[in-house]
Amino acid sequence: MNLNPSTLGIFTALCIGFLIGIVRERLHQHGTLMAGVRTHTLAALIGAVAISFGTPIFLAALVFIGVLIAIGYAKSYRNDPGMTGEVSLGLTVLLGGLAVSASDLAAAMGVAVAGLLFLKKPLRKFSQELLSEKELEDALVLFAAALIILPIMPQDAIDPWGTFKPFDVWKIVVVIMSAGMLGHLAVRVTGIKWGLPIASFFSGFVSSTEVIMDLGRRAKEVPVMLPIACASSLLSTLASLVLFSVVLATSSMPLFMAVAWPLGLGGLALFLTSIAWLKRDESAALFTLPATEGAFQIKHVAIIAASISGVSLLATWMGLWFGQPGTFVSAILVGFAEIHSAAVAIATLNGAQDPASALAKWGVIGILAASVVAKSVLSLISGGKAYAARIGLSLTMFITASVLGMLL
Repeated sequence: MNLNPSTLGIFTALCIGFLIGIVRERLHQHGTLMAGVRTHTLAALIGAVAISFGTPIFLAALVFIGVLIAIGYAKSYRNDPGMTGEVSLGLTVLLGGLAVSASDLAAAMGVAVAGLLFLKKPLRKFSQELLSEKELEDALVLFAAALIILPIMPQDAIDPWGTFKPFDVWKIVVVIMSAGMLGHLAVRVTGIKWGLPIASFFSGFVSSTEVIMDLGRRAKEVPVMLPIACASSLLSTLASLVLFSVVLATSSMPLFMAVAWPLGLGGLALFLTSIAWLKRDESAALFTLPATEGAFQIKHVAIIAASISGVSLLATWMGLWFGQPGTFVSAILVGFAEIHSAAVAIATLNGAQDPASALAKWGVIGILAASVVAKSVLSLISGGKAYAARIGLSLTMFITASVLGMLL
């Protein structure tokens, strides 16, 4: 059945008011309720009818409802100082008016308002009990980085060599910060309830190197935990590989598409070897990840931004002095310390070239191989020979699978 726009708008307004009113009545404590189902439904209808007569009538209706809201609040503020009911009633009128001209948008916003009202207790618990001050600070920093700083970053190169583009660098920083935030929240949600391996995977988005070293120290202290420590370390490396792939795709999509198959095979090898080491037994209950105060630190963010900028310039200089082999070598050397910055470096070697150059593709494998060597050494330092042997063997299988993917 096809309804004309006016009829559809009025029907949508009635549904919006009815839904918001039901939520208000359902959640309000016993006692005097300023506006329930009938009031909200009528308010939405007033908005829809008033807008049909033009903007002046709609504004007059808003003033009328506003006066009623003010009178009602003056009588009830001592018992209920909150203004959620008053605001929701005024918003219902606005949504009723919007429903006449944009019923789809009004309906979606009405459902969102009703959902927000319904989630009163969970949202209050989240903001007052679950969310720490450091996590709130990290979220604000992330939003500022993505919504304030990123849009004002210059998109053109500002260096004489035409390489350093602040917008591209900061975009990668935002991607890494976002992954760290998601990983941290996932650890908070899962914790030990879902086991150390899953928590380690999400922690790998923050720093897989720290996870490997921490698990190595603990496995060295409690040898029975060696298998699950190895499995968890490999899963953290898998998370780091996922983030590496995202950074590479952000920097050079043609290069990422060219190495997607090798990266996928390598990731599969990491997953399968971690499953092979994994033992779901009581040892997992004895093993916990160190508590983290936040998703990232400002110091780390600054280091990431500086390293990406420095590596980009280094790769350019090496390319100018030694040609493409210079960029290739510099990217691999950086891979020993930080693969995400190395991804940016190797991306400069390929740029927007499609299909990607063979040198750039093998450069990606070289970066991963350098990271394997570095992590194997760190596992030996932190966890001893037994831990390092298992980690080294598993990482060797990972890089072998990636090389096979290149050759196929």
